[in-house]
Amino acid sequence: MDLSGGAEEGIVEEIGGFVDLSHANAFARAYVRDSIERCRVPGASPREVLQSWLTFGEDAEIQDAGDEAWRSANELDDFTANPATSMERDWRALDPRRLVEDDEDDIDE
Repeated sequence: MDLSGGAEEGIVEEIGGFVDLSHANAFARAYVRDSIERCRVPGASPREVLQSWLTFGEDAEIQDAGDEAWRSANELDDFTANPATSMERDWRALDPRRLVEDDEDDIDE
């Protein structure tokens, strides 16, 4: 979900094809973690990072998973207070769209 104030309200990109809920949760967590880091500027306080993310960042939500779904609200304080490692931000490695493309590439070879 695009949180940008200048974006049209309700911009949502739906992504499917996850192997299981834990895969979807890991992807969402890494995606939000990366979004927060893109909003972090040197010297910013955790509160400033959060404000920037709420204005310019992107959130992720797991649909139809109930209490087992990962939620950004549960980790925002930690994410804004502690910069992420590159591994924590690597949502692309978990992206199911990439897994499909990689599988298709294997067939072509």
